[in-house]
Order: sequence, then structure tokens, then C-alpha cells
Amino acid sequence: MNRLGKICSVISGLFFLTIGGSAAAQEMVEIFGTETAQEELVLRSTTDISVFGPVVETFLSTRPEIRFRYEQWGSNELYRLTRQECRENKPGADIVISSGVHQMVQLVNEACAASYRSRLTEQLPAALNWRDELWGITREPAVMVFNRELVPDGDVPQTRFDLLDLLRPSNSPYAGRIATYDIEESGLGYLFAFSDAQEASTFGALQESFGRTQAISTCCSADIIRNVAEGNYLIAYNVLGSYAQGYQQTDDRIGIILPSDYTLVLSRALMIPKQAKDKEQAKEFLDFLLSPQGTLALRDALLISPLLETDDGNEGEGLSPTALRPIGLSPSLMVALDALTRETFLRRWRSTFPGP
Repeated sequence: MNRLGKICSVISGLFFLTIGGSAAAQEMVEIFGTETAQEELVLRSTTDISVFGPVVETFLSTRPEIRFRYEQWGSNELYRLTRQECRENKPGADIVISSGVHQMVQLVNEACAASYRSRLTEQLPAALNWRDELWGITREPAVMVFNRELVPDGDVPQTRFDLLDLLRPSNSPYAGRIATYDIEESGLGYLFAFSDAQEASTFGALQESFGRTQAISTCCSADIIRNVAEGNYLIAYNVLGSYAQGYQQTDDRIGIILPSDYTLVLSRALMIPKQAKDKEQAKEFLDFLLSPQGTLALRDALLISPLLETDDGNEGEGLSPTALRPIGLSPSLMVALDALTRETFLRRWRSTFPGP
């Protein structure tokens, strides 16, 4: 099955697993490694199995004694489960990787993570190593995607201001044809929207325009991108560039824009829970991801995005250095999880996307 087929099968193969009497949205499970492996590590991640699976396979190719149980989760559900197991001191995952990095910083702040330091972790930039307990392992831009067959060249928005201009006319052909994450359901979507609100004055105007033109608030990256390709949406806002580029490789109807006013850059965060059963193998996996071999595997998976590099290896595909806005791992992210702040932010969002 090709990459696109795998992504779509992950989305269409959702199922629910009951844990502790409550329905927790565990989306997919796959076992990697040999049946004769003596050790099994539990990896819980928000990254699609079809995307991150090849990275796991590269790690296991020289380690026949290990196998992985890979559980794919939504970010909000993964956060709640990891937090619950931490509070109950209950073994669960050996490795947790999430795009909801604000949630991961909160877990570290609540003493849910094991500490580790190695030569490779010390080489990470300070923004990607929080207290030797949380590490940024990927580099993925938040992009706009558009249908190349249905959006005229002159309409392709290069900035948020351009997108506002498209939505300004009362008879805009883009009314009802713009999509973005449902930030109440998606931890990543919430993080991107909250970061937008902190970064620029355009957020309020964009939110108003989305509401006035009946933009679509939905889930998830692969589903949004597929609907853009099929023409159900014309443009999608704040989609992960790694997924967009993976889809584009098999469907050239997808166009990708790194907004030149600023482009948010996400690094998925890895944590080793303090109650993990096999911390040593988890640490070995982290070091692999930070090694040249692991970095190459992440690049092949587009999780270290080629969109952020020019032909000469410099950052930013035609962007000024100040246009790249990495989301660093720091206590400032916990502001997004403050109960009053979150409820106020979501109340404004609900007024923009009131639902059916």
C-alpha cells in the first residue's frame, strides 16, 4: 500500500477501546518487530502509524530482541490517559510522543517524566530540551494548503492578510470552502490557534472572517488535506506541513504555502513516563531519534520537513529568518492550559464555529 493509502486507512480505521470503564479514543494499534522478541515496549503517539512506523522499523532493524506495541492516540485523550497513569503511579507507556507539546510540558511540570541526559540530548537547542525530561524530535511547519486546480494563481494566499482579502467580499467564492482544525477536539489545533493569538494581531480578524464566511472546523490533518484535494474545501489553514507534503507526493492537486508573514514550526515532544517499565530501551530509542541515522529516518518520513530547507540547506523556503516561529518547549506553553484562559479562548472559538 502506498503512503497515501496508509494514511487514509488509518483515518478510516478508527475504533474505540474501553479503558477503566470510559471510552478512550485509541485510534489504531500495530505491533512492530519479531514474534521472538524478548522485550515489548509500549509507544503511544499522536503521529499516524503510517507516517512514524518506518522510523520504528529502522530502529528495530538491528534490534531483533525488541518489539514495539505502537498505539496511535488523539492528543487530548493521550494527555488525559498519561496524566491519569502518572497520578495513579500505574505503568502504561514506555514512550509518549505528542504534537500537543503544551500538554507534554504540563505533564513534565507535574513530575510525570523520567530524567535522562546523553551526548545527543545535550546537543539539542535549549528550546527543544526541557529539564532533560522532554525533547523535541521533529520539525514541522504549520502551512496553508490549497487545491491547485480550483484556486487561481492570483488567489493563492502567501500571508494571512491575503487570506483575509479572499474572505472580505460579500460574495466570496471561498465562503464555506475554508477549513481548519476543530481546536476543541484537537490538542494540536488548539496549540496552533493559541500560538496564532499570541503571535499576531491578524488572529482576531481571521477568526471573525472564518465565522462570517462559515468556514469549516473539523478533524484531522489527513482528512482535511484529502477534502482539499477533492475540492470539497478550497483552502485549509494551519495544517501540518509534514502530512501535506506526504499527500502531495501522490496527488499533485495539493499546493502548500508557508505563510511569509510568519510560519509556526512544531517539534513533536517525546517523554519517558516516570513509571515506564523499560526506561533503558526507551532512552536508547530517544538517542536513536537524535542520531544521524534517526534524523535521516525522520527526514525520510517528512517529520523533519524539507519545506524548511532551501537547496543549499539553509532554513526557510524563501522566508526571512524572522518569519520562522518555532514553538519551544518551555513553561510559557502552560498558559494555554490554564482553565480560565482555555475556557475563554474556546468560548470565542465556539462563537466562530457554532456548529449545526
